[in-house]
Amino acid sequence: MIIADQVLHGRDAVLAAAGHHPYARHSLWRGSDPRGYRRDGAVFWLLPPEHGPAGGALGAPGPALDVCTALVADGVLGPGQWVHLPRLDPADLAGRLPVTTHDEWDFLWTTVPPPQQPGEERVVRLTEADHPALAALIEEAFPTTTSRPGDPRVVDWYGIRDGDRLVACGADRSRGDIGFLAGLTVAPAERGRGLGAALTAGMTRALLARFDLAALGVFTANAGAIRLYRRLGFTNALPRSSVRLA
Repeated sequence: MIIADQVLHGRDAVLAAAGHHPYARHSLWRGSDPRGYRRDGAVFWLLPPEHGPAGGALGAPGPALDVCTALVADGVLGPGQWVHLPRLDPADLAGRLPVTTHDEWDFLWTTVPPPQQPGEERVVRLTEADHPALAALIEEAFPTTTSRPGDPRVVDWYGIRDGDRLVACGADRSRGDIGFLAGLTVAPAERGRGLGAALTAGMTRALLARFDLAALGVFTANAGAIRLYRRLGFTNALPRSSVRLA
């Protein structure tokens, strides 16, 4: 059950309760009107599900899960919706929250421009005319990504060309008041040549020219990508668990 004195109204109130954490600044975009809840060291918020995940939380995992469970019981959260929570052991969910998917990932961020990378000067901003090439590259190299041409969450696309071929790409999905990189990928035949480092560094540098920090998300099992991102300065990390409600 949610009680009235635990409820937060509006972006400013939720951000203040979350200590203006970079993850909250990313999730709560400007102009949003979230409803928030505070309980025992956790802050939970709800957003319109058509804009992405229906809910997110920071702080103590147990109380965050308590709030999520209460919102499901009250019918506020329902089947098929995604919620981003502090890192949870799957055993913690057993008997508490029915889920169809449980992903573990890390939210990484940096405030410092990365070291210059070989080939970084090849990173360019793409245009709508590049969308067919983007779609083909993504389908070949990263078919599971949620970042696609035409996605309204994407502000800009960046890429690297080899002649007239697009061989690497990434999405600027900045929202809130921090920069956010997503969907970074390199053509399979071109991997191992430093293009991923060049793309990430170039995009990070571009975003840090507009924001005070840049962030990205990476699955915890992707050890190679995590090593790369840490080498490029993404040394701040927040462990996350994303669950899709059954």
